Amino acid sequence: MSRPDDDFSLELGEWKEALDSVYTRHGAFGVRELLRAVQNHALSRDVRLSEATLNTPYRNTIPPAEEPVYPGDLEIEASLERWMRWNAAAMVARASDRGAGVGGHIATYASAATMLETGFHHIFRARDEKYGGDLIIPQPHAAPGIYARAFLEGRLSADQLDAFRQQLAPGGLPAYPHPRAMPEFWQVPCASMGLSTPTAIYQARFAKYLENRSLKAKNGGRVWCFIGDGEADEPEVLGTVNIAAREKLDNLIVVVNCNLQRLDGPVRGNGKIIQELERSFRGADWNVLKVIWGSGWDGLLARDHEGVLQQRMEQAVDGDYQYLSVSSGEMQREIWVENNPPLRALMSTLTDQEVRDIKRGGQDPKKIYAAYLRALEPTGRPTVILIKSVKGHAPGFGLGQNTAHQKKQLSLEEREALAEECRIPLDKAAIARADYYRPPDDAPEMRYLQARRAELGGYLPRRKVVCPRLPAPKPALFAELREAQTRPMSTTAACVRMLGKLLRDPKLGPYVVPIVPDEARTFGLEGLFPQAGIYSAEGQRYTPVDAGSLLPYKEKTDGQILQEGICETGAMASFLAAGTAAAVHGVPTIPFYMFYSMFGFQRVGDMIWASADMFCRGFLLGGTAGRTTLNGEGLQHQDGHSQVAAGQLPNMRSYDPAFAYELEVIIRDGIRRMRTEDEDCFYYITLYNEAYPMPAAPKESKLEEGILRGIYRVKRAAKKAPAEAQLLASGPLVNQALAARELLAEQGIAASVWSVTSFNELRRDALGCTRHNRLHPEKPAQVPYVQQVLGKEKGVFVAVSDYVKALPDGIATWIPGRYTTLGTDGFGLSETREHLRDHFEVSPGHIALAAASALAEDGALTGKQVAQMRRKFKVTAGKVDPVSL
Repeated sequence: MSRPDDDFSLELGEWKEALDSVYTRHGAFGVRELLRAVQNHALSRDVRLSEATLNTPYRNTIPPAEEPVYPGDLEIEASLERWMRWNAAAMVARASDRGAGVGGHIATYASAATMLETGFHHIFRARDEKYGGDLIIPQPHAAPGIYARAFLEGRLSADQLDAFRQQLAPGGLPAYPHPRAMPEFWQVPCASMGLSTPTAIYQARFAKYLENRSLKAKNGGRVWCFIGDGEADEPEVLGTVNIAAREKLDNLIVVVNCNLQRLDGPVRGNGKIIQELERSFRGADWNVLKVIWGSGWDGLLARDHEGVLQQRMEQAVDGDYQYLSVSSGEMQREIWVENNPPLRALMSTLTDQEVRDIKRGGQDPKKIYAAYLRALEPTGRPTVILIKSVKGHAPGFGLGQNTAHQKKQLSLEEREALAEECRIPLDKAAIARADYYRPPDDAPEMRYLQARRAELGGYLPRRKVVCPRLPAPKPALFAELREAQTRPMSTTAACVRMLGKLLRDPKLGPYVVPIVPDEARTFGLEGLFPQAGIYSAEGQRYTPVDAGSLLPYKEKTDGQILQEGICETGAMASFLAAGTAAAVHGVPTIPFYMFYSMFGFQRVGDMIWASADMFCRGFLLGGTAGRTTLNGEGLQHQDGHSQVAAGQLPNMRSYDPAFAYELEVIIRDGIRRMRTEDEDCFYYITLYNEAYPMPAAPKESKLEEGILRGIYRVKRAAKKAPAEAQLLASGPLVNQALAARELLAEQGIAASVWSVTSFNELRRDALGCTRHNRLHPEKPAQVPYVQQVLGKEKGVFVAVSDYVKALPDGIATWIPGRYTTLGTDGFGLSETREHLRDHFEVSPGHIALAAASALAEDGALTGKQVAQMRRKFKVTAGKVDPVSL
């Protein structure tokens, strides 16, 4: 059907007048209801809307008439910002001059400086007795600007700035925000692109969780997260925004620095990233504020009665805007007006220089402040502020160029131009050296700087831990798990039983935070639903289908369990929030995050490293672990390597327990270390779904020491024999080793079985002893614990786990005899446990054969004897190597 004739414009005008009338009488609510009704009626007539309705015009959300009066001294703030820009650039330039080769970034801060400084001067509040405190998560590449501010504040010295990216120097500064490197400064690690958004979302949610459970006062506190527009392409960013709206996180504000550039080029050269992000966030029910144009555009837009300027703004794509940022005033005018006489007439009211000087919204503190203040208004929704800026907004920073991100050096001419732009009162020699500039403390600007932060509660970012310590669990709490169990039990079930007891403990229970990503019933956690409840900000507004059962699905506003749905990133972000609540809120929560072990380290390993960076405390529980213990699931589900990955984190204590009594010792000691002694560590424990008889804890004086340090004897050899073997095993494979011990005994070979609760802890201890002995040859040699335990044992040694051989290989150097390792190298398969263990050669027969073969290499057996044993152990000689499959 053709477009209506010219009479349509008259009819359209009448509709607009009618809409104005509705607005006058019924306000915004009436307009929304009318348009919704009209739209639904159109859809009922099968009239499909061809354009998205989630975009507003390409201009500022807040019109000039609604802007608040700016509360600060713009001239003083401009001076401070210029000095910070200079000092941030000087940090990177001086390192380059020294030939340090450590790099650095200056263009990102150049684009973000005004939006950061507006917040630091007037918005961001530190935690005190009356206010919960703001969490500030800046763009990682803007770190030099944060250091430059701290230098003016007197928090950092010039020597520290000179040690930027040289952390081994005294007071050296990390490249990006890392709390571990600066534990009293940075609040949140955000060096990995995309992860700061889910971190911010779940930090904001956990604050609400603590408030609803009365563990935190309802005294405010917001999370401010700054990201780049290119960073929004990371799936973790937009992939987690829905939960923020669903949870009504009005304590969350995400600021997107839309400088229209990625690291190497435009974000959306042929489109509009601001409009694209607006659609995504508005569609997710966020409050969206746009800061696109600076105040210099207000007059032009007010005079744009025909809408020609607005139309041109809508037509131009981001590639055009980037070209405008590097063009002269005269060229900008021609690009804007093209062949549009009305627009040319409108633009003629400005000189070429005025056209050139008009700023984007990201360089206008008044526009930014208006958006920040609006974001603080209660809406019941999270807010995103899309701020348009220019990357490298200053001479010498590569303004608007595709190369801006890689700008690390400044020529003499660039330094002089930058110093002139920033009005740095240094002589030419000092400018050539890129000396830092800091005026006297009594300068008006310096007094202003300090006064603004004092008014807002103190310096930010700042990390200050003021948190009570918790008592260690008493052994009596888990006493039953040290006894033999009447029924077969998995270590997962044992852990769930422990969680139930912890939740009922009056001193520890309130601080326990169970976390699970939508597989509570897989792990048997549904028994905790009635006891602790599932956290929901809205409570439970429906009757669950299992309401009449003993274990109904129960959601509560003060629920304790965080049930995160099918989102490992979100669940890991909740673990990070709960494990760092001591530093953020002063609340010593203890998260227990139980997840499918295969979807742990390889899926969200980057966030686990962020947890280590942020001094997180808690237990990561890798459920359904093991490549042969989890049967039937197949290649992408069966975990054979997470313990190897866990061993790479310096402050992670990782364990692979076989029995319930081992697990209770580890968890009890972990709570003591993390929450009583405040030790810098967190835990990874693998749990299994195989149920088997759980024996009573052996009556040995050093049992707990052995469990915690990594190894103890489970079963001694039945009797002395000419041929002896020591079988080392972890997790459910201890049972396979016990069965192998019996096979060997039938062949006259005496074997002891050792439970290796942690190959990683044994290796870490041994490496520490080796290093000490190398550096201190004049002192008594330290003996690794594995050698202390095994040093006097005879025979050969065979180690087996449900993980790749690299795990037991880690302690090979310190084994006092011939050492053979077995493991599950290769791809997972769907099969029975018995067949899987035979396939991966970790079954009792293969363990026994490995011991016999090693004894033959030592001359204690003949090859013929080993061949006979192989047949008795039912091991097939011609099978394919599982690694080759």
